[in-house]
Amino acid sequence: MRNRALLSIMIMTALFSAGCREKHQSVKGEERPLVGIKGVGVENVKSGAIPELLDVAGTVRARTSALVSTRIPGTITQLRVREGDRVKKGQLLVQLEAAENQATAAVATAGIDEARRALEEAQSRKKLVGATFERYQNLFKEQAVSRQEFEVRQTEKELASQGVARAEARLVQAEQGAKASATVSDYTRIVSPISGVIAGKQVDLGASVFPGQPLLTIEDDTGYQLELALPENLAARVKTGSSLQITIDSVGGSFTGRIAEIVPTADPLSRTFVAKIPLSQKGLKSGMFGRGTLALGTTLPGITVPRTALVERGALTSVWIVDRDNILRMRIVKSGRTVGSRIEILTGVSDGDRVVVSGSERVTEGAKVE
Repeated sequence: MRNRALLSIMIMTALFSAGCREKHQSVKGEERPLVGIKGVGVENVKSGAIPELLDVAGTVRARTSALVSTRIPGTITQLRVREGDRVKKGQLLVQLEAAENQATAAVATAGIDEARRALEEAQSRKKLVGATFERYQNLFKEQAVSRQEFEVRQTEKELASQGVARAEARLVQAEQGAKASATVSDYTRIVSPISGVIAGKQVDLGASVFPGQPLLTIEDDTGYQLELALPENLAARVKTGSSLQITIDSVGGSFTGRIAEIVPTADPLSRTFVAKIPLSQKGLKSGMFGRGTLALGTTLPGITVPRTALVERGALTSVWIVDRDNILRMRIVKSGRTVGSRIEILTGVSDGDRVVVSGSERVTEGAKVE
């Protein structure tokens, strides 16, 4: 009996000890083990001097453009181009119907013929009067005619010469008038002043137009420039040749540009002046949005991290922080300006924090790194 009781006690003790060991092992398994992650780069963040920059919005425009308008009233009978068509200098774009101008040109042409016949008549009269004067001159020398008759013939000769001069002047006047009328009549043919692309069409076929009314916009697509509206308080600090960073999202990437021209007058409404930067990138179109980042020559204290440290998910921007226990924590941040290959962090990161700068796709929240 005693042996059986002792054996039972030993068995119960063993079972209790095994149960305790199993319970202890299950609790310990819920703890996250130390995980070594390879390929994760960490950088100690330090506050430093950041160049003070000014971001300015601008618009891409063609360096050369032409707004085609009409000089005379009329009705559009031919419209030979559409938006996007490429045209050459001198190519016919629009044909107008202007009956009054064409009638005036016809009248001026007829006036030339009339003036030419009047000149021929005056020249014939001068020739006849000249011959008569020579006969009377000989008769006067022989005293066959009186002085009064001789002076009458002499006056007729002078008047005939003046008549020819007047006829010649009227012919020149008629020719110049016909030339002017032909020029005005030629305004019915509207041709391209430059080679380029039709960027805008403000009229349609059959429309009635008036002098000075815009018809088409032509842009030379061989060269573009970015026009930036700079605050007028920078007028003394920005000069021709100043370098700045240009960003055009439509073509991708950033590049360095130089100011080639500065408009000497400021806009009284926006209190800005325009700076023009030549562009040579491919795929540019007039009207695209662009930005210019101008260094002001001063510095401000701040914190920057490499671009690779940022994790963007939708509208949220975050970084991975390694805390004092080497535990990875995701922290929401607010980014600022781009400084070379680094980005300014306005909030979310403090001086001395350790930030994951590479291999962020391998890390998870709460993992340990070595």
